[in-house]
Amino acid sequence: MSISSNLQAAPKSKKESKTAWQVAPDLFTSFRYAWAGIVYAVRTQRNFRIHLAIGLVALCLGILLHIQAIEAAVVVVTISAVLVMELMNTALESVVDLTVGQTYHELAKIAKDCAAGAVFISAMAALLVAMFIYLPPLLVLLNVGIA
Repeated sequence: MSISSNLQAAPKSKKESKTAWQVAPDLFTSFRYAWAGIVYAVRTQRNFRIHLAIGLVALCLGILLHIQAIEAAVVVVTISAVLVMELMNTALESVVDLTVGQTYHELAKIAKDCAAGAVFISAMAALLVAMFIYLPPLLVLLNVGIA
């Protein structure tokens, strides 16, 4: 399958096809495009939904544990970093798929694997941050002494 036939496979509305290659005329339109990307990720990307749900659980846990404002800020930034990496991974995968279509290419595999690796590293860092911030108050709440 060629790239041109790949491009024709995605049906577009008349309005979308007229504006798809234009620079956003105003700030509101730019925000609308950004929101469309987030909505796309929520609707189509299982891992984005998983990270979003875990992030919401982490925020609720922070409220329950009465973490300090600076700790909450660190948690929010960490959750955001993971979600941003998921969005970047989705964007890169889409561009790679657009370029190579249905064919296999080793460089496409490397690009996709590296992007997935970046998401994995950010998720592991988020887990470490959560452990540092949530574990001490959790242990106090559970009346477990730390030696």
